[in-house]
Amino acid sequence: MEFVDYYKIMGLEDDASADEIKRAYRKLARKYHPDVSKEADSEVRFKQLGEAYKVLKDPETRREYDELKRYQSTGGGGAGFRPPPDWQYRESINPDDFEAYGAADFSDFFEQVFGSRFRHQAGPHTEQHFDARGQDIHTSLSVSLGDAFNGASMDLSLKTPVVHPDGSIRNEQKRLVVKVPAGVRDGQKIRLRGQGGPGVGKGEPGDLYIEIQIREDERFHLDGRDVTVTLPVTPWEAALGASVEVPTLSGPVKMTIPPNARQGQRLRLKGRGLPGKVPGDQYVSLSVVVPEAVNEEQKQAYRSMSKLWSLDPRASHGESR
Repeated sequence: MEFVDYYKIMGLEDDASADEIKRAYRKLARKYHPDVSKEADSEVRFKQLGEAYKVLKDPETRREYDELKRYQSTGGGGAGFRPPPDWQYRESINPDDFEAYGAADFSDFFEQVFGSRFRHQAGPHTEQHFDARGQDIHTSLSVSLGDAFNGASMDLSLKTPVVHPDGSIRNEQKRLVVKVPAGVRDGQKIRLRGQGGPGVGKGEPGDLYIEIQIREDERFHLDGRDVTVTLPVTPWEAALGASVEVPTLSGPVKMTIPPNARQGQRLRLKGRGLPGKVPGDQYVSLSVVVPEAVNEEQKQAYRSMSKLWSLDPRASHGESR
């Protein structure tokens, strides 16, 4: 018979701890369980995994297996593998008993070395049982900036695994109502407990994680919890100062523009961004709109302005060479 490397099957080193063995089994059993796995060889891999865990999870049988592994590594097994002559658990196998126990589920190595022992412990009709928590499912939900500010209840439709009465699992369309909290941030994840993949056996279902994606807004630019809006102003509003109406996420508010405001100057409206424990702010970027001179009176006004100010906006550029 061939020696079976149970550590290799579980992807572990020979000195793996008991916790590492348990974690590896849970991870791989979930991956290869025939009811949920899409792997072509899932049934074979799951049986190999169950056999490996049956031996390695028990300190006594693991110690005995490690002795056999060392014996094999020294060439003591010769061609193929045979336990040492004095191997204490070498017993004759009753084919009828092992057929009832499910001998086809185990390797020749397991049957010859450990099979009789486990048969006596478990009884001939014991079945393998595996409980595992269902897979977490990740998806995304697109929301408007207004819904992120105010909060909203939104429909979400997605395909999730569903367990049918015959035990089969199929992906089916599922509709959920998601409560988006006011002040949710872009990239924030909302967890819906128990709405993920179904558990195996008595395992509880996984969770559904929804990543919020806030859509770009025509007026407001979002940065974390802060928002910025560009506000057009006239030259005289910028020069003389003015009280103007500014759009915010909660509606228009009055804001004072200070005298001699500059193009691109940013004014802050504290607490007018996305709500939160520390709410964000709204920044107002001023954009000075220069009116066109379309008639003689307007042109004359510009000529008068040119005489009132000795302004050279290109002075800082220096002389061209």
